[in-house]
Amino acid sequence: MEHYTQKALETAIKTEKLGHPVYFYEETDTTNDRIRDLAGEGAPEGTLAIAEQQTAGRGRKGRPWQAPAGTGVWMSLLLRPNIQPVQASVLTLLAGMALTEAVEEVTGMKPGIKWPNDILLNGRKLAGILTEMDCDMETIHSVTVGMGINVNTREFPEELQKIATSLYLEGGREYDRCEVVARSMAHMEALYGEFLAAGGRFAPFRERYCGKCLNMGKEVRVIGRETFLATALDITPEGELIVKRKDTGAEEVIFSGEVSIRGEEN
Repeated sequence: MEHYTQKALETAIKTEKLGHPVYFYEETDTTNDRIRDLAGEGAPEGTLAIAEQQTAGRGRKGRPWQAPAGTGVWMSLLLRPNIQPVQASVLTLLAGMALTEAVEEVTGMKPGIKWPNDILLNGRKLAGILTEMDCDMETIHSVTVGMGINVNTREFPEELQKIATSLYLEGGREYDRCEVVARSMAHMEALYGEFLAAGGRFAPFRERYCGKCLNMGKEVRVIGRETFLATALDITPEGELIVKRKDTGAEEVIFSGEVSIRGEEN
């Protein structure tokens, strides 16, 4: 099984800024924690922490994320955007777009995005994104964009077999993880540049995002302060999800919380 190194990653990543410098860890608790530490020490925007293995990987709501050695891409990117804190949630959506485009480029397969932070392939979870921000009321100090991609995972624990997948399981062969990282950084750099040029607005990406979003037109379960069933209708120009409630017929804008496509167990 392929085992990547810091030198191999540095050679593969061809971007100007995002993905430089690389901090490679054979094992760490979480790459998000490493980036947060590095950010506090003054690390530049674009710094990438990547681990062969995470021992305390986590997903949304603090759920554990399986991150064994030699199988996936577990990485976190440091950003320092000059935008308002309220705009930072869009970075999760851009990361989702970057990962889907990178996977399609590397494998030819076409994953989709489950708003706001999951990547699915053939109905099962391929990748997840966890974005964390250090800010005050008006200023962002740093944003950590954590990305976990199941690349060469051959099997999952029984409880995950129906809801998780990998590029290996879907494509029938192993893929070069350095290439997956490099293409992800290339697409993220392009999208991030467009985002900053647009003043931190999501509107220029909305149509392209909707084309990748698996929620559209589907019955979803919204889990937040209250739980209800709805139909996902659209994405706002700010990147929020518009749904129509099943119980009242009213339309609502979902700013955060959990959204599950009906029938999913996750």
